[in-house]
Amino acid sequence: GGDHTITYPILQAVAQKHGPLGLVHVDAHTDTGDTALGEKIYHGTPFRRCVEEGLLDCGRVVQVGIRGSSYDPDPHKYGRDQGFRVVPAEECWGRSLVPLMAEVRKQMGSKPVYISFDIDGLDPAYAPGTGTPEIAGLTPAQALEIIRGCKGLNVVGCDLVEVAPMYDVSGNTALLGANLLFEMLCVLPGVKTV
Repeated sequence: GGDHTITYPILQAVAQKHGPLGLVHVDAHTDTGDTALGEKIYHGTPFRRCVEEGLLDCGRVVQVGIRGSSYDPDPHKYGRDQGFRVVPAEECWGRSLVPLMAEVRKQMGSKPVYISFDIDGLDPAYAPGTGTPEIAGLTPAQALEIIRGCKGLNVVGCDLVEVAPMYDVSGNTALLGANLLFEMLCVLPGVKTV
């Protein structure tokens, strides 16, 4: 729930316990902007603030599904300059993400990892109930491949953000969000699944 701003204080608390974290971030946007309307804290800046505070182990940050319009001619530059792996949506189109997640598991190793899933990472055909929809996104099956691909990682926390049910008369976005949260709970360490 909530917008992506909530991830910032959550990561402050989790990093206080575990140190700098790896991050599996699914989103249409990198959320590494510096300011908006003069504000440094809003839903498009949380991961820049986290980098500035040393909350992230930048070599273990993966952003998947990134796409959409931008005010910047190279909107992924900041993340790449920090060492993030940025996987644009077009690299995901028409393919399984199981091989990508095998690479991500190697990259994350055994150190603590946080999963942050913005529902707008999915195509609005599946999840229209969000404030900043972007066309040509991930499918629900790819979302499951990403989350299930985190099984075995040292996941110390997770969130699912930006669900806005009032923008979806069908209720599908809320249903999808609830199912993705269930899947995240299933990949937490120590959870036994069949």
